[in-house]
Amino acid sequence: MRRLVGKIISMATTDFTKPNYFINRELSWLAFNERVLEEAEDASQPLLERLKFLCIFSSNLDEFFEVRVAGIKQQIENGVEQAAADGMDPEEIFVAIQKRAHELVARQYKCWNQTIRPLIVKENIVFSTFPDLSAADKKWLHTYFQNEVFPVLTPLAVDSSHPFPQLQNKSHNLIVKLRKPGKGNEERLAIVQIPRVLTRLVRIPRESDPSRFEYIFLKSVIKEFVGDLFPGLEVISGHAFRITRNSDLYIEDEDAENLLHAIEQELLKRNKGNAVKLEVQSDCPEDVATFLLATFKLTKHDLYTVEGPTSFLHLMPLVGLEPFSRLRDRPYSPVCDPALPADADPFETMRRRDILLHHPYETFDSVVDFIERASEDPHVLGIKMTLYRTSGDSPIVKALMEAARNGKQVTVLVELKARFDEANNINWARQLEDAGCHVLYGIVGLKVHSKVLLVVRHDGDRIRHYVHLGTGNYHPRTARLYTDLSLFTTNEAICREVAALFNAITGMGEAPVFKKLLVAPFDMARKFKEMVEAEAKAAKEGKEARIIAKVNSLVDEELIKALYAASCAGVKIDLIVRGICCLRPGIKGVSENIRVVSIVGRFLEHSRIFYFHNSGEPLIYLGSADWMPRNLIRRIEVIFPVEDSVLRKELVDFILPTFLSDEVKSRVLQPDGTYTRSKPSTKSKPKQAQLAFREHAREQAERIRKAARETTPEIVVKKHP
Repeated sequence: MRRLVGKIISMATTDFTKPNYFINRELSWLAFNERVLEEAEDASQPLLERLKFLCIFSSNLDEFFEVRVAGIKQQIENGVEQAAADGMDPEEIFVAIQKRAHELVARQYKCWNQTIRPLIVKENIVFSTFPDLSAADKKWLHTYFQNEVFPVLTPLAVDSSHPFPQLQNKSHNLIVKLRKPGKGNEERLAIVQIPRVLTRLVRIPRESDPSRFEYIFLKSVIKEFVGDLFPGLEVISGHAFRITRNSDLYIEDEDAENLLHAIEQELLKRNKGNAVKLEVQSDCPEDVATFLLATFKLTKHDLYTVEGPTSFLHLMPLVGLEPFSRLRDRPYSPVCDPALPADADPFETMRRRDILLHHPYETFDSVVDFIERASEDPHVLGIKMTLYRTSGDSPIVKALMEAARNGKQVTVLVELKARFDEANNINWARQLEDAGCHVLYGIVGLKVHSKVLLVVRHDGDRIRHYVHLGTGNYHPRTARLYTDLSLFTTNEAICREVAALFNAITGMGEAPVFKKLLVAPFDMARKFKEMVEAEAKAAKEGKEARIIAKVNSLVDEELIKALYAASCAGVKIDLIVRGICCLRPGIKGVSENIRVVSIVGRFLEHSRIFYFHNSGEPLIYLGSADWMPRNLIRRIEVIFPVEDSVLRKELVDFILPTFLSDEVKSRVLQPDGTYTRSKPSTKSKPKQAQLAFREHAREQAERIRKAARETTPEIVVKKHP
């Protein structure tokens, strides 16, 4: 890595706690979601990829309101006045959030109505309304309504005898105004919930033109024929709306005797949390919107009037329409790492050297295959694993269950508090237990977020540990969408500490002393700070000093202050922060030596990588933790060293420089908290990190295929027995 020396700044009077040195966490998150929205607005993207990013933006914003905005509102209700590091109190944060969120939502619908929808129509994907349709179409839709929709609808009256119904979180509904003929002008109200079991896009058949995909939203169909639910009453109007609720779980697990039961009870309450946002269609009159706001105890700040779908996630099926593959990114098939070919014995390979996989460029199937082989291998005695998130049809969980049935000692720590995956994890935990696995339901007071797998095997000469450590979840589906790194190792010191960690998690002894691993909440925060301070000390002594960190989020105040001090000492610091970044770079006399970039592309950047120059003996770490208080203090996290010289070279000479040289999908954080797109340095083809990683993986795979073709028939790859 090229030598970089930063400018040394006097720190004699520098106070790193000033509020203007910090960016507000919530506003920084909204800036991240704005970068997602920019991908939808980017005309260079394939059309359906733009639609996909519009859907992701919508989903992200939902979760932000369900958790973060809900938390801010609770602070306000509880009278909390304490300011955050940036100096803003909860009231000020809430006002700033709503202002920014309204601006972004307006951009979202402008992008849909003025750009993406018209372009989709040109491709023969049409969204119709009832005035657009012929009499024959309306007749077909009425029949569809009677046969497929009407039977699952339930009209709910709202009057003195019928209180306003408890509507589920993110449910779509119609509020209907009714009148009984001959009874004056007295109006009645009713609610009709749009069932989640029905598809939200109804395709209108076009036998004369099968290539035409014409849709109408289900809510429009129900609104048109809602009178069928109220015989004898006149429908005055109907208006679609959507309510978003507080969905965070509040579990006093320090006092919960049965964590699984406590979480199950909280899940039942998730759909009944306090309302935090109301969305109505643009045709909704002011009196109806005011009634709904009062009903849900919301203010006008919480009201979003939209022109289009109230949830873009209902459009996600369009992204996968087979006839329109040319409007999507070309499919990418991960390759096998040459160090771990599909027909090789992973145990034998791991005994020879460590292996580093870069997902999704290199297949996650290698991880799944390792676990499946371990479950079947007669020499494997036991498997220990942490499981934070996995897929609904997880082959990994099935392999663990099979291992237990094969008589192996299987211990799985299933984190029941993995947000929005709680129900899925409860289901897996019970199945694992039924299969004979020893299951731990998380740890009191902590969330287990580490990605660790330990296989105990009798190799003939002795019992040996085989370890997999990762930056991402054991989730085969998201492993094709997220960028992550996997390390396979038999390094005795690392394996010994991983075994000690599992013993500490499952037993009652004191926390072990870790020399190789950085483990939260035990020593990770302290060791990270010490490494930052060591770089500052080296810079003051005139030595080369360098820090590179790639994380999802940077929030921790103590680390930010340590980075400011290192910058002032002359340390050159590059931070690759995908999402939230509360550090403010480029402040004169504070952070002039710090550069922050964010990469938002086809794959979700999820890997965490840490580089400290360490006076010419670089320290290189990977792991599951971001630089946030929750990761450093309130979670079990593991950061692990990369010690193999070949793998270290790959990280230092290729992976990190490739991220830092991205000129297409990276944005640079400015001192005022805004982001600007990187500008290509030359007129040649701009550098794009994710594309470079794909090409590199393909080239490696092709080299190994070419070598295999040239190999004499006598030389074969030894297969797993």
